[in-house]
Amino acid sequence: AVVTGAASGIGKALASAFADVGMKIVLADVEAAALEVAAEELRSSGADVFAVTADVAQAADVDRIGAAAMDVFGALHVACNNAGVSGGGLSWEIDLETWRWILDVDLWGVIHGVHTFTPLIIASGGGHIVNTASMAGLTSNPGMGPYNVAKHGVVTLSETLSVELQMTHPEVGVSVLCPGWVRTRINESERNRPDLVGVEEVEETDAGLLAMKEMVNTWIAEGLQPAHVASLVIDAMRENRFYVLTHPEWQGMISDRIDRMLSGANPWANLPGN
Repeated sequence: AVVTGAASGIGKALASAFADVGMKIVLADVEAAALEVAAEELRSSGADVFAVTADVAQAADVDRIGAAAMDVFGALHVACNNAGVSGGGLSWEIDLETWRWILDVDLWGVIHGVHTFTPLIIASGGGHIVNTASMAGLTSNPGMGPYNVAKHGVVTLSETLSVELQMTHPEVGVSVLCPGWVRTRINESERNRPDLVGVEEVEETDAGLLAMKEMVNTWIAEGLQPAHVASLVIDAMRENRFYVLTHPEWQGMISDRIDRMLSGANPWANLPGN
């Protein structure tokens, strides 16, 4: 198996779950130190793992991950395109560098993974691809423009890939993971932003943004444990089930969005005062 974003959060939990069922794993992450810690933890439990420091925004780095899987383990049967970052603000106020960074990691990272790993899985005789999207890929909440765009892209890419593989290589399954709040460090994503590495952090002073960030931190802290999410992914892979939704209580938001589409209602129809 290959897992990107494997040094923490959902990726680390996926790697651990795969190790528990006897898989050999290539762990990939942009955070070299955290990646080595995660790899050592798995090795100490008896897992057969290989770590690759890589930035999924770079196609050549993803190619290196795939090459490592084939060189070290001789085959690839499972690929989890999981690495992701986040950022918020009003769509027209978010600087273009932030837009590009989020899309490069969250969407292009998955595109690179699909492009590299799918042929390797086919050549290895089959397996499963898991792309990490988000509930933000099934809804469109304000203040999350780049993240929403990227995650919607991951969902439709995954749907397309699933049909294509069913038509041509049904031995390869696809799942798209759409989690709600999970206890990860997604809200600290800028620690890995290339153009900010080594730059002293500027303290946020906007009261509204500070309040929103604090609210998100609270939601994340109260979210699901990554290990629970990983168990849902394992179940979906075993059942060859495409959609992996972690929060059943949020499914009404999906149906509400579809109902608005079909009825022609505006996206803001449910806002107070409308």
